[in-house]
Amino acid sequence: MSDKAEAALAIFKSIEGLEEGVGDWLEVDQARINLFADATMDHQFIHIDPEKSAELSPYKVTIAHGFLTLSLIVHLGGSVPIPKPEALAGVFMGVNYGLDKVRFPAPVPVNSKVRARHRLVLAELKTPNTIQLKREVTIELEGSDKPVCVAESLTRLMYG
Repeated sequence: MSDKAEAALAIFKSIEGLEEGVGDWLEVDQARINLFADATMDHQFIHIDPEKSAELSPYKVTIAHGFLTLSLIVHLGGSVPIPKPEALAGVFMGVNYGLDKVRFPAPVPVNSKVRARHRLVLAELKTPNTIQLKREVTIELEGSDKPVCVAESLTRLMYG
């Protein structure tokens, strides 16, 4: 194991199970929802048609796609403070390795704000220079106690 990876693993292990922090709010407007609908070719009315949603949807407004909310994890996580930034000393690359469990407990109504909350679940050495972090990422909706997305995100950090 490299000295930098070894030091980082010890730091990450010391905060396993702890909340890392909470990020900034981001408004999810209709323009963003429409762009996502175009990119994914998912044009269901509950996402893109305010009039039909007002009439037929139980939410009475358009809502963001669940996968739009999920795709915002990287952006929203960028504003979550790093509790021990020294653990990143020597990182030359980080990659999104994937997701484990993902759930969408509540919708994201148009023009609402969301933010990410991180908790480090597990840090483990995958190669002598690579650490994998499993984080529980909870996407919160402003003004609501119910999260809109809860996912276990996997990130691999490579140390030089």
